[in-house]
Amino acid sequence: MRARIREANTGAVVKLSGKISVGAGDLKLEEIVGSLLESGKKRIVLDLERVSYLDSSGLGSMVACQKAAAEKDAELVLLRPTGKVLDVLILTGLKQFFAIFQDESVALAGPAPAEV
Repeated sequence: MRARIREANTGAVVKLSGKISVGAGDLKLEEIVGSLLESGKKRIVLDLERVSYLDSSGLGSMVACQKAAAEKDAELVLLRPTGKVLDVLILTGLKQFFAIFQDESVALAGPAPAEV
């Protein structure tokens, strides 16, 4: 997994690419989100458009990040999950657990999520 972070006011966009799976980014994702939360970010957007694969370990990390954000009175939202990543979210029922957006500026702003 590769990640590029772009900070914006009280939020941040984490552009992810590659695989989020055991040994290929699951713990790195938690470290990145944890660091952003510790720096005071209140809205973290995970851009999943270029993520090609998500396994149960990666999904568990995303859930852990969501819970960590909630504990810090922050929000973690998903941006543009596609293909197999979206399929996994739907199949596991976690699509309703995450706010999902299709537009980055809307995801950072924080109104109601768009339907995917």
